[in-house]
Amino acid sequence: MPVYPFMQVDAFTGQRLGGNPCAILFDTDNLDAETMLAIAREMNLSETSFVRRSNVADVGARYFTPAGEIPLAGHPTIATVFALAETGRIKLTGDHTTILLELPVGPIPVEIFTKEGNIQRIVMSQKKPEFLATYNPAEVLPIFGLAVDDVLPGVPLQTVSTGTPQLMIPLRELDALRRIQLNLVAYAAFRAQADFFTTHLFCLKGVTGAGQTFARDFVDPPDLIEDPFTGSATGGMGVYLWHYGLIDKPAFIAEQGHWLHRPGQATVEVIGPPNDIETVKVGGGAITVVRGEFVL
Repeated sequence: MPVYPFMQVDAFTGQRLGGNPCAILFDTDNLDAETMLAIAREMNLSETSFVRRSNVADVGARYFTPAGEIPLAGHPTIATVFALAETGRIKLTGDHTTILLELPVGPIPVEIFTKEGNIQRIVMSQKKPEFLATYNPAEVLPIFGLAVDDVLPGVPLQTVSTGTPQLMIPLRELDALRRIQLNLVAYAAFRAQADFFTTHLFCLKGVTGAGQTFARDFVDPPDLIEDPFTGSATGGMGVYLWHYGLIDKPAFIAEQGHWLHRPGQATVEVIGPPNDIETVKVGGGAITVVRGEFVL
């Protein structure tokens, strides 16, 4: 029977049982999409990562949610590269190593920062942002049990993609984020005719002294309804904030997951002027919680 080395890593955290967990299977070149999707449903996490050989990068990976494949994702990238480095599957060169990781959207640079041999932080560079469809707040906010007055004025509700499209909804206050009551039936219908994968609601205030933003991110079943930490959407949020002049500096700390009892934190750095952003770098810590074998 086929046996695959397997790890589970918590990403965007330095503490076990925080951040966002990701399952990582190695040596999966022989697995087809149907089998990878079945494994992702078995793991029932936000995403499961399948490590593969690459002809154009140092290593490749494919990410599956319980609903299907996703072209780029943040926490699986942080978790996968951490697992590859921790197990010696990629070689580290001093305190700063950069590799190319092939995803369905193409290769992306990923940096590994170490100190005294210990991995401190993994930083991914996401794709050049695209600013896509805009939405009417009066139609969208009731789906989340919120009012139009809860939205930050002067900026649109807009889908932004740095590899995976996410709908950006800026809110005035943390209180609005707390009051979210998602109408799953209405949300599923909305997503079915829209251009985004998840909805990222956020405000310009952290829940700890370290954070400049706090966010909640939603999808609908069979995926987990609320994601503990969403690295791709955090990148999209960063370029959105910089593009629309909502932040004075292109670097900040993003927080997510605290109200799910899985606190997470990411560094965000937007590269390029607001009207011609080149990329956004999203980084964080990671820690292993499970090592073993996956048996098919």
